Amino acid sequence: MQTITKKQLTDRIADRMKEKRVLVKQIVQLFLDDVIDELAAGNRLEFRDFGVFETRRRKPRVAQNPRTLERVHVPVKWTVKFKVGRLMKQKVQEAIDKGIGQTDDAAPQQIAAKADGKGPVA
Repeated sequence: MQTITKKQLTDRIADRMKEKRVLVKQIVQLFLDDVIDELAAGNRLEFRDFGVFETRRRKPRVAQNPRTLERVHVPVKWTVKFKVGRLMKQKVQEAIDKGIGQTDDAAPQQIAAKADGKGPVA
């Protein structure tokens, strides 16, 4: 599995649309800026078959520092939630079933990383 950057994505779109990369980069950035602005305003963004972005409020709570066992007050926190759309879920599952983008050793590495709490887990 590899990471695709915004630049790689805009280059790909520019090639497919036969448009200048600068123009596509501006359009993609405007889109992302608008998504951020709408979420910051508390709005829900729904893209049919792709997914839904919305903000969620996490309640304040009392947590415990595992090293010192000291109780710590955690204030209200706002977070962004993404719910995968039907078509995206279906396409990703089909790709996984076909083994596209997966290596044979990726799953064991991820499971091991989760188990010992080390390393990046995606």
